[in-house]
Amino acid sequence: MDLHTMKIFMAVARERSFSRAAEKTLRTQPAVSLAIQRLEGELGEKLIDRTGKEPVLTDAGRMVLEYANRFENMEHELETALAELHDVRAGRLSIGANESTTLYLIGHIMQYRRLYPRVKVQVRRCLSSKIPTQIVDGDLELGVISYSPADDQLQSAPLFTDHLAFVVSPRHRFARRKSIPIAELGMETFIAHNVHSPYRELVLQTFQRHRVPLHMDLEMPTIETIKILVQRDEGVAFLPRMCVEQELQQETLRAIRVKELDVERQIRLVYPARRQLSHAATAFLELVGKRIEE
Repeated sequence: MDLHTMKIFMAVARERSFSRAAEKTLRTQPAVSLAIQRLEGELGEKLIDRTGKEPVLTDAGRMVLEYANRFENMEHELETALAELHDVRAGRLSIGANESTTLYLIGHIMQYRRLYPRVKVQVRRCLSSKIPTQIVDGDLELGVISYSPADDQLQSAPLFTDHLAFVVSPRHRFARRKSIPIAELGMETFIAHNVHSPYRELVLQTFQRHRVPLHMDLEMPTIETIKILVQRDEGVAFLPRMCVEQELQQETLRAIRVKELDVERQIRLVYPARRQLSHAATAFLELVGKRIEE
């Protein structure tokens, strides 16, 4: 099995187009089609259904893609390992994080880059719920999540302890109050993040337990858009404190304590329990451990 042919197959699967795959792999479209035909002939399975407008993977195609991703990850690991044979300060570090947890990495990455400027650091935006699986599968070396993973193939260490903040516009009727009971929130319009998380579920459960209606009339894909809408007094929101520190200092948002929702949010750095880490990842773990101790 030719790895180059496998990469062409991966390009077609990811792009869902033979022409775009040809552009990505710097080949002609006929060459891409021929490579897929040869791979299907070699494996004795139809990998791609070409009858529709877009190529669709068959069951066999999805299985081959899963193994192809593993081959690609092993290739990256090999490249990193070979680079580290010559210089332990070189290599590549891949960390998975979602939009909000990326913020907790900034200070650590700045320090890491000063110590290891030749390491290529890639922070990949991932769904928090998918990060543990991606680490186990070798897609990522490290990950940042806001819960403790229930998997004995993983270990985790606390990175930061944050709090959920209830934020409003400075013009909101609650803006001058220091705290409010949850019962007073039943008439508010909440702007929610449309990514499910343990803390979103906790907020939902708390409102249900206290029998207070929760009107999530607006859902946004990013925390930045939520902050803008709250600043414009279009609604209120629960957001990680770290994500709104600047706005609170500039007084473009106000944070108010909700007595029934004083929730800590522990951010954890996750890594494989059994698989050997690269020097780059090990150095990052050591750096984080020292900074937390300090």
